[in-house]
Amino acid sequence: MTTLLNILWFLLGGWLVCIAYLLGGVILCITIVGIPFGIQCFKLSVLGLAPFGREIRETEPPAGCLSVILNIIWILLPGLELALLHLVLAALFAITIIGLPFATQHLKMTRLAILPFGFRVVER
Repeated sequence: MTTLLNILWFLLGGWLVCIAYLLGGVILCITIVGIPFGIQCFKLSVLGLAPFGREIRETEPPAGCLSVILNIIWILLPGLELALLHLVLAALFAITIIGLPFATQHLKMTRLAILPFGFRVVER
């Protein structure tokens, strides 16, 4: 079932989410300062490609103060806008009953879009 949902996700715009995050990651990795942020964009692009069957977990051991600082910088620069975009897309998908699984995946991506440092994407 997750394979079918991932195919539908890909066809209904998941490819666009993946390409956008990949492009953002490549642009951020051009500069040395942006490499940590680019890596987080790559993490989001993998989740944007096929989110069904994956979940977000906190890294073990818990992230330190560097992750908190990087999360604050992330929120101030692209994080808030990305999280709001995923919330709007979740609301649009939630209008129909068929779109509810896609809305939940956008809500999952919202969590990672607002605080990417200190979390990882794992298979269920």
